[in-house]
Amino acid sequence: MAITTISSREFTQDAARAEQAAKDSPVFITEQGQPCFVLLTIKEYIKLGGGVPSIDGLLAHDEVASIDVEFPKMNLLLQPVHFD
Repeated sequence: MAITTISSREFTQDAARAEQAAKDSPVFITEQGQPCFVLLTIKEYIKLGGGVPSIDGLLAHDEVASIDVEFPKMNLLLQPVHFD
């Protein structure tokens, strides 16, 4: 299996080419000549044991804990429930 290597600039300019290449083998994306990312199909990712990420698994990461999320205010009109 031949591994494709492209620069981050090339990836930005032609992501479709990288996606097409990833269908055949992993694509290494480099910054300043050093590999920094790997593009895989989800099928290959699952084969590596990564599984499909769950929302609770994603939220458990330290990077996510520092993200501020603003929820819009919702104007809900609450009415009491009458049991007859």
